[in-house]
Amino acid sequence: MYQIHRYIDQLKVHRIFQSMSRRRNCHDNSVMENYFGLLKQEIYYGYTFTRFEELKRVIMDWIHFYNTKRVKKKLGWLSPTESRLKITQ
Repeated sequence: MYQIHRYIDQLKVHRIFQSMSRRRNCHDNSVMENYFGLLKQEIYYGYTFTRFEELKRVIMDWIHFYNTKRVKKKLGWLSPTESRLKITQ
């Protein structure tokens, strides 16, 4: 899809910049791949959503939970928000 010229032209028309990993470097997107993997594992697999609005609400709630409530060992058992606030103080 990323190489289809009509698609690329539409991105340019709408001033959207294409983002792809560097050549032969699978680690560029590993952080986001992990994040989306967790999202799908925790709120998508095994559930059936009948309306887009319902799925959107669940995703938005999960993002809020992930950023403000979900603690991580590598962040010193802080949430991402708490960790960033601690760094900036």
